[in-house]
Amino acid sequence: MKRFKNILCVVPGTGSGKYALKRAVSLAEVNQAELTVISVMTPVSVGMGIPDGGPISVDLQAAALSVRKEALESLVKPERGRMKIHSRILVGVQFLEVIREVLSNERDLVIKAPEVQDWLGLRVGSEDMHLLRKCPCPVWLVRPGPKKSYRSVLAAVDVNDAIPPEELKTRQSINQQIVELASSVALADFAELHIVHAWQPVGEDTRAAILEYLPRTKLDAYIARLVQQREDGLLKLMKTVTNDLEPEVLDYLKPQSHLLRGRPRKEIPALARKLEADLVVMGTVARTGIPGLITGNTAESILSQIECSVLAVKPPGFQTPVTLDGYR
Repeated sequence: MKRFKNILCVVPGTGSGKYALKRAVSLAEVNQAELTVISVMTPVSVGMGIPDGGPISVDLQAAALSVRKEALESLVKPERGRMKIHSRILVGVQFLEVIREVLSNERDLVIKAPEVQDWLGLRVGSEDMHLLRKCPCPVWLVRPGPKKSYRSVLAAVDVNDAIPPEELKTRQSINQQIVELASSVALADFAELHIVHAWQPVGEDTRAAILEYLPRTKLDAYIARLVQQREDGLLKLMKTVTNDLEPEVLDYLKPQSHLLRGRPRKEIPALARKLEADLVVMGTVARTGIPGLITGNTAESILSQIECSVLAVKPPGFQTPVTLDGYR
């Protein structure tokens, strides 16, 4: 599935971004997309009473820039034989520079080496969290590791339709985007595709107290209706996906659905670990006034627990708070 035409890959200055770069190059080749690789360095501040912008700080900044350029070129050079790759160094706050680069050059995907890496895998640091919250295009944080391809892809969706029609349209759009991206990656990597919806009935935490005021039969009937609604919603979404696939492709992909009762912030990371998922595709932000999507504190709680790569998408119409004021 050709989706992206203008990919931005963000790598650190340490040379540890090779896994993100290889994923970006492969995706750009498949999509016949333009690929730009950047590294963002913070401005040099001398301190010790020496003013920023003076001759010493300017020289140090130039020296640091030269070192970073050499490191970036060393990383990118082995891949230049496969395709044309643009590269550049930006100076400033990383997430701001990345988002401004997306805005100014109409990038449609950011692939990035995670800010924090340890022996457990991916850990979402503050810069990456800012990017996941505010970048207007999808952001793919690629966990470093020896695997060349993914074996298991998990798409986290919300199929609750008990919301106003105008909000429901947005929710359906982001669900569709999440599943399409997850399907595309699964097919490209010959991976399993799993689609999960986790939900918790209103009042589940206070069930015992509710039973003092509401007959058990009515409470059970209410929960049964919710279960049926979520099952129907997930089935409908699955049909939407499968209808767009050729029979032989569908036979190979065989997407599996998971309807989990419980808190999304607990159930989704637990399922990702159980499946040994290599990638979780999820929404991270909803428009103001649209409850129920994996958003805000719930999204950040999930992200803090996931140890695999993450592909995060925004709903249609999302507008970043970052502007191009003063950007060159």
